[in-house]
Amino acid sequence: MIREHEQTMLQARLTSTKSSALSKYREMAVGDGGIPQLLRYESAMWFLASMPGGLGYFLRGKLYPSMLRSAGLRLVIGRSVCLRHPKRITLGDGVIVDDYCVLDAKGESDEGITVGENVILARNSVLSCKGGSISIGDNSNISANCMLMSESQLTIGKNVLIAGMTYIVAGGNHVTDATDVPIIRQPMLQRGGVTVEDNCWIGANVTVLDGVTIGRDSIIAAGAVVTRCIPEFAVAAGIPAKVVKYRK
Repeated sequence: MIREHEQTMLQARLTSTKSSALSKYREMAVGDGGIPQLLRYESAMWFLASMPGGLGYFLRGKLYPSMLRSAGLRLVIGRSVCLRHPKRITLGDGVIVDDYCVLDAKGESDEGITVGENVILARNSVLSCKGGSISIGDNSNISANCMLMSESQLTIGKNVLIAGMTYIVAGGNHVTDATDVPIIRQPMLQRGGVTVEDNCWIGANVTVLDGVTIGRDSIIAAGAVVTRCIPEFAVAAGIPAKVVKYRK
């Protein structure tokens, strides 16, 4: 039997015997808003999420914006896209969300997920808030199978290229001093979030850890693990990533 003090706060709420299965599902998937919002969400997921072809794209583009906090024009939503807490999600003009993406804005913060204009989120990519926020600037491109997670603040600038299989996490660190308390129950250690400034190129399979700022117009080589801040116009590579040259 798992005791409550051995769980995270979210685990404790979702496994509580005091809440019904419907209440737990609503908290995980929809958030606040009551039964009308839950019914709107369920209808969209049942009838539109997996609808194939051009008709599916057309109907999702027309009807999904009503579930979101804000949505621009020319929105393209692929098949089987998972939206969680959609009232904390903003999508700008011309945003493309490809098949099987997850936009999870769970958390207490009202900031949630904000995606600027003409951003592409490629297939299977995940944007997940765990109490934090995620912001992506105009004209940026998130390639397939990327994972962007935030327990604090994750900011991607404008005109940023992020190649496939990249993992960026803002937060996610625990204090580990106590040996008589499970790590999962020890306090979170925040290092200021992650910022990727304008015009950067992040190569394939890169990992960016909390507390890092990647300066504007920088390049991070494929496979690098970024554990410290990278200056503007730098090219960095390796594990941990180090500056190998400057573009200027």
